[in-house]
Amino acid sequence: MKIADLSGYLIYPNPDDTSLTSHVTGRDHTGTEVEVDVVTERGLTVYLNKQEIVTLMTLGDHPEYLALGFLLNQNMLRADDVVTGIDYDEDLEVAIVRTQRETNYEDKLKKKVRTSGCAQGTVFGDIMEKFDTIKLAEEARLHTSWLYQLSRQINTTPSIYQKAGAIHGCVLCHQAQPLVYMEDVGRHNAIDKIAGYMFKHNISPEDKCFYTTGRLTSEMVIKTVQMRIPILVSRSGFTAWGVDLARKAGLTLIGRAKGRKFVALAGYERLIYDVDASQIEDEPPHKSKGAGRKKEGRTNAD
Repeated sequence: MKIADLSGYLIYPNPDDTSLTSHVTGRDHTGTEVEVDVVTERGLTVYLNKQEIVTLMTLGDHPEYLALGFLLNQNMLRADDVVTGIDYDEDLEVAIVRTQRETNYEDKLKKKVRTSGCAQGTVFGDIMEKFDTIKLAEEARLHTSWLYQLSRQINTTPSIYQKAGAIHGCVLCHQAQPLVYMEDVGRHNAIDKIAGYMFKHNISPEDKCFYTTGRLTSEMVIKTVQMRIPILVSRSGFTAWGVDLARKAGLTLIGRAKGRKFVALAGYERLIYDVDASQIEDEPPHKSKGAGRKKEGRTNAD
């Protein structure tokens, strides 16, 4: 498969970063010794000024963006907050976000551990605080030709998922161009990294599209709306609550986007059908991710 043109990306995965995966030796179904790439998982404790907020289990790349985006998506930082610095200590696995505005969450929070499990992310009680007040850009549009181009571009971009599997990817896009591609062991972390990048680099959300490899759950919808991105696309399927929330917020929600096929369950008035889907090539079957490499000279008879 042809590798995507990476020139339009602002940031994209680095599968050659040896700190993000490890080689593990095991035996396959035939008893042959194999070497498998597996993703790393490490803790990151996030502080907001002097207050410890949470410990996240994460892939380990872009800790500053992750810390910043987590605080934004949990409504602990406001869009108009001035961040005076982000200090990261790799040895201590700590990121401290410092703000001009004094903050104090001591009465509200206890230390929590946010796991890498798909449904286990820590959610604080006020995450829905602003959901009902957010108005997404009604004039945003998604041409189906852009959708097909995005899918091909993203799926041919070298990634840690292609190398080792067991990871989620999220991509911020503009029209037919993917811009910011983040991966992590939990999709909530990948989303937060993008939120942190957008805040740090002052990227406007109104004309953007959000692409994810994971399911379109309530958490995905809530965070996309909070980031004020009007269009959310996934290769995977939907949950009923995710669809209900998308319709309530006026979010365009598109799932099962593979090859020439997709399904829109909310906000389909933003779609412009400008290409004949029958002319689009379907996707070839994907090879198993993270499949073992045989170790030379070793068999089950050794």
